[in-house]
Amino acid sequence: MIDTVTLLTFIPAALALNFTPGPDMLFCIGQGTRFGPRAAFLASVGVSLGSLIHVTLAGLGLGALVAQVPMVFEVIRWIGVAYLLWLAWGALRSKPGPKGELPEVKARAAFRSGLMVNLSNPKVILFVLAFLPQFITPEAGSILIQFLLLGAIISMGSLLVNGGVGMMAGRLGRALSSGTGLSVWLERLTGGLFGALALRLAVMERI
Repeated sequence: MIDTVTLLTFIPAALALNFTPGPDMLFCIGQGTRFGPRAAFLASVGVSLGSLIHVTLAGLGLGALVAQVPMVFEVIRWIGVAYLLWLAWGALRSKPGPKGELPEVKARAAFRSGLMVNLSNPKVILFVLAFLPQFITPEAGSILIQFLLLGAIISMGSLLVNGGVGMMAGRLGRALSSGTGLSVWLERLTGGLFGALALRLAVMERI
């Protein structure tokens, strides 16, 4: 088990990371702006599960493969770029619903989008490999279990923060688009946001 002192040190650090705006938070905001609060929350669930998968891979030692083999990193990175560009294109060519209402998205699609965006960002697993080992104590027991416990804390914080911010963006987007022509501009804003995230992922340095 992880000792109390380590947990008391880790939790504030994890919360600070969750509150720092990043690609996952911006993606959830984009989903909320485009599809509403429910989609934003489901996207945040997908993002949180993706983070937990990254942590599991790191705990199993598979994350080292991404860190040590440039080709693996690049393949994952460009899959993410392509997926974000596809989402951006879908937002830009989307047409508003009746009376300017936000378009609807299936629960499975919102969840899958959040999961894919997180999993296709190789920087996440590199961050996990750099951050979590500082709080791992081999003498405390299974390293994998410690990774999973710490990863669960990060994922839960991610769900609460990204989900909350995304849902607020969704409510705002729904209020602005109701009965107006602003839904078209919200779609363009979301498309631009996804395109910017794709560009960021494309030009980021490996380390």
